[in-house]
Amino acid sequence: MGDNMFKKSGASSYNKRILIVDDDPNYLKLIREWLKDKYKIYMANSGLQAIKLLGINNVDLILLDYEMPITSGPQVLEMLRTDRELSKIPIIFLTGKSDKDSVMAVLALRPDGYILKTIEKDELLLKLDNFFDSQGAE
Repeated sequence: MGDNMFKKSGASSYNKRILIVDDDPNYLKLIREWLKDKYKIYMANSGLQAIKLLGINNVDLILLDYEMPITSGPQVLEMLRTDRELSKIPIIFLTGKSDKDSVMAVLALRPDGYILKTIEKDELLLKLDNFFDSQGAE
C-alpha cells in the first residue's frame, strides 16, 4: 500500500523519456528547457535523425513537428507506424497551424494528440501529465 502512494505522487515522472523532433533549434531548446526538470529529454532536428536516435534509445513519447523540410512530420509518423519495433510509441504532433483544414489533416493521421506551438509552459506540462496519466499505471 505504501508503494502505491509513492508511485502516484508523480515522483516517477522523471523516468518518462520524451523525444522532441523539430527543425527549429530555438524551439527545440525552449521545449527542452521547459521539460528537462520533469522528463528525460532527447532531441532531433530532423525526421531521419529521430529515426536513428530511436534505433538506440527507447522513449515513452514523441513530440513531432508537423512541418519540417525533407522528411515531414506526417512522413515520420508513417515510417514509425510501419516499423514493428517503433509502432507502439505514442506521437503527439506539435504544429503552428490552427486553421480547420490543417487540424483535420493532422487528425486524419491519427496521432495520439496534437499541440499548438503557441502553448504556454504550464499548459504543456499539464497536457503531458494528463497524457501519461491516461496511459495508465505501469
